Amino acid sequence: MPAPQPPRSPLAGGFLIALGAMLGAAIGLLTALGPTRGFLAGLSAGIAMSLAIWLLDRKRDG
Repeated sequence: MPAPQPPRSPLAGGFLIALGAMLGAAIGLLTALGPTRGFLAGLSAGIAMSLAIWLLDRKRDG
């Protein structure tokens, strides 16, 4: 009888959302983009990367 597989912990992408929002606001503050637009752009990029990680992790579970 094969040994049961240990539970695998899922990858976390929430850090990317927070990092994108903070970096976007900082970059927007230093450029003509503006902090609000930079925040929203960084937040969108972070969400997109987190979604990609989630989809890859889900596919890996197969």
